[in-house]
Amino acid sequence: MSIEQLADTALAMVAPGKGIIAIDESNATIAKRFEAVGIPNSEENRRAYRELLLTTPNLNEHISGAILFDETIRQSTKAGVPFTKVMMDNGIIPGIKVDKGTHPLAGCPGELITEGLDGLRERLKEYAALGARFAKWRAVITINVDDGLPTSTCIEANAHALARYAALCQECGLVPMVEPEVLMDGTHDIDECYSVTEATLRALFSALHLFDVDLTGTILKASMVVSGKDCAEQASVEEVAEATLTCLKSTVPAILPGIVFLSGGQNDHDATAHLNAMNQYETPWPLSFSYGRAMQSAALKIWSQDLVGNLAKAQETVYARARENGLAALGEWES
Repeated sequence: MSIEQLADTALAMVAPGKGIIAIDESNATIAKRFEAVGIPNSEENRRAYRELLLTTPNLNEHISGAILFDETIRQSTKAGVPFTKVMMDNGIIPGIKVDKGTHPLAGCPGELITEGLDGLRERLKEYAALGARFAKWRAVITINVDDGLPTSTCIEANAHALARYAALCQECGLVPMVEPEVLMDGTHDIDECYSVTEATLRALFSALHLFDVDLTGTILKASMVVSGKDCAEQASVEEVAEATLTCLKSTVPAILPGIVFLSGGQNDHDATAHLNAMNQYETPWPLSFSYGRAMQSAALKIWSQDLVGNLAKAQETVYARARENGLAALGEWES
């Protein structure tokens, strides 16, 4: 795929009023979410749940793409139609999570590095053949002021991995979605989150330049600048919007096609409210969403009560959340 085609795909991913649904949970993660609502973690239940999400009527009105897991991109509907075909037939772009998760970063106690670069070129080629048009890699940055975290070593190591991944994606014809998540966990205030997010994004775009990644065919999946979950003083919606936008404008090149936000553990309402507030301002790039839990949690609870009888009701909830966030991506959501 040429860089022009990559750029076209990237722009389609952030089309006005549309965002990306993240259904890329590993089997271990989906097991925890199923367990919380009493659903057995069988392959068939995982397949049925992903089918529920991907076949939600009119989902493409507000969803441009979906990030899948390795198991999911190989699965089909109960009628035998591959999920990727269902998506493409409905104008939803297939994506794939390609990292192998986080592991302790040697020499940096309390910090994490994302692994999965070994063999990545071959895996990307396979995923492209299966129908994927973009990929995602998540890095994790932990804030712990008392322990002096994050270290510059952790930030630089994760930025380097993200850039190597992104370069491989473009070589294999996939749009790289780069996700440097600054975790909400902790007692830090919004100012500390701002400082860490700014340093992380500066390191990321420096590394992307080093590896000659074409930004016109790249999407940033960003965390918002928020107070730590355990901070005594929680920033307001307006403060989050202003801090996040100031941070992005000081670090992210205007040539980037768009930015999608992760929910990062925010509740459904806050994730939508923050996105809507940011879209009240002029920005160099479209600001949209790539939510997982904030898109699915309500529907999962409904579906868990009756896996057959509540299917349509659960899908109505998925559509409603997609619509709310689609409106927020336009700055037109009203709570």
